[in-house]
Amino acid sequence: MVKRLVLTVAVIAVFVAALGFVKFRQIKAGMAVYASFQPPPEAVTTVVAAQDEWPDGLKAIGTVAALRGVTVSADLPGIVDRIAFESGQWVQAGDVLALLDTRQERAQLNAAEAQRDLARLNFARMDGLLSQAVISRAEYDQTAAEQKQSEARVAEIGAAIDRKTVRAPFSGVLGIRQVNVGQYLSGGDPVVNLQSVDPVYVNFGVPQQDARKVTAGRAVRVVIDDRSNAPLTGRVTAIDSVVDPGTRNLQVQATLANPGGKLRPGMFVQTEVTLGAGHSEVTLPASAISYAPYGDSVFVVGDLTDAKGHAYRGVRQQIVKLGATRGDQVAIVSGVKPGDEVVSSGVFKLRNGAAVVVNNRIVPANSPKPRPENS
Repeated sequence: MVKRLVLTVAVIAVFVAALGFVKFRQIKAGMAVYASFQPPPEAVTTVVAAQDEWPDGLKAIGTVAALRGVTVSADLPGIVDRIAFESGQWVQAGDVLALLDTRQERAQLNAAEAQRDLARLNFARMDGLLSQAVISRAEYDQTAAEQKQSEARVAEIGAAIDRKTVRAPFSGVLGIRQVNVGQYLSGGDPVVNLQSVDPVYVNFGVPQQDARKVTAGRAVRVVIDDRSNAPLTGRVTAIDSVVDPGTRNLQVQATLANPGGKLRPGMFVQTEVTLGAGHSEVTLPASAISYAPYGDSVFVVGDLTDAKGHAYRGVRQQIVKLGATRGDQVAIVSGVKPGDEVVSSGVFKLRNGAAVVVNNRIVPANSPKPRPENS
């Protein structure tokens, strides 16, 4: 019985050992195949890094402000009798915008004019009587004072009537009307917004470390985010005397012509202050950059050698330091030399040492001044 049990165990042990040996050979063969496996090369596009003239400029986001802007309001209380403008209309300085009801004031003016005429006649009579020594000097002075008071009363009522005519204080474009005919206005109630929009101001902030580079008279390019993408040009006209303690930026104001009112107060615009003639930089399309928290990098194409000594066309990952951007291009401060062939698209699927095949039939945009059709 014991011999039979020992024999059974021995047979099972031999079977397990044989099965383990077979599986070991299979796994070893699979590992050998995997070790010798080479993935197919990745298809990429490339660009040759080259030196390019890069303008010295300082970019910032600016806000458009009117050269002059007010909310035109009623000076005196009254009922709106007539409105003489349309919303969005261009007006000249002195144009009538609205008229308040002045019937009561005109009636008072008629009474004051009659009183003034009577005072003039009395003064003329008193002047003749004084020369004949019929009246005293005190009576004459009293009549003269009454005549001056009547003249002043007429001027006062005339000024009140004139103040009930709302006029444009300067030339500009009107906003949306805020009153209607028959509406009662108190003194200071708004009638319409008026902005002088040619020329206009553009206000933007400059970091404190770059503040010394910006001086009055520097040229400023302003680009609106619209389909035309056509820049407007102006000059720096004012620089604030203090740095904002919250942002550590220095406020700069530029003035530029605005024909046709293309820029409106409150708009955001892209500004660039020209600082000099420019300098040479190595440039690459933005699509060539692999952005990562540990550092930005590019893939440089070259001839590599695998573990068995076989040469192949592959990529080497290179950490780079980036500079300013311009359109589709990025300036490379360090990490790439002129003449290096750099992958311009397909970087997301590459790793250091990966094999590649270059196909440049369709390449990404690399323009300093792109004009996308649907932007």
